[in-house]
Amino acid sequence: MTAYINGVPVAGDREDAKFAAVRELLRQRAVETGLLNPGTTGDGAVEAAIERLLVQEVQVPTPGETECRRYYEAHREEFRSGDLVHARHILFQVTPAVNIAVIRARAEQALDELLIEPERFAEMAGKLSNCPSGAQGGNLGQIGRGDMVPEFEEALFRIDALGILPYLVKTRYGFHIVSVDRSIPGVDVPFEDVRDRIAETLSAYVEERALRQYIAILAGRAEMLGVEIDGVDTPLVQ
Repeated sequence: MTAYINGVPVAGDREDAKFAAVRELLRQRAVETGLLNPGTTGDGAVEAAIERLLVQEVQVPTPGETECRRYYEAHREEFRSGDLVHARHILFQVTPAVNIAVIRARAEQALDELLIEPERFAEMAGKLSNCPSGAQGGNLGQIGRGDMVPEFEEALFRIDALGILPYLVKTRYGFHIVSVDRSIPGVDVPFEDVRDRIAETLSAYVEERALRQYIAILAGRAEMLGVEIDGVDTPLVQ
């Protein structure tokens, strides 16, 4: 596919042609502003001129304290240390060859026994669990969010989850008897500790938006054939 930017051909498939068109718009503007000699073709020189052009013509305001704090308040969940639990489990594994009803019945029976005699958890894990952790009494150690499959995690991090859960937890692996031995809730990270990170995030967002607007202005002044670049991603300068 060949497109033309002010009569200059740029080639590539549909997506590559968009990036090539944007690069050509920026190259031509660099020439127009005297940052690049018209006859220069080397990629390194062109990219350097484009970088200077963007620094010169794309103004990105620095986020202030108010903007950063507003973002912090609106995204508190991003700035929270992870919740943790210490847990054990007994896995009754489900495979294509087993009778699921029978496996579930065994798991339910074991759960009923443990709710009466919770001190037998390690013993029964060693005898019944199909997980290697059974050799350690079913101990899974310290678990954070994202460490386990979603169904298992949902049970572990329920607000009322503590001790042996009074129901089986079903996952893709089978049926689990679960004991949450300790729950350590996360805490909010102070604004002062994440202010710089927030400022970087906001600056990147503002820079991307400003770059899109700048390219849209250049495109609006150019004669283009065979390509449309409205809304194209613009990570051109690395």
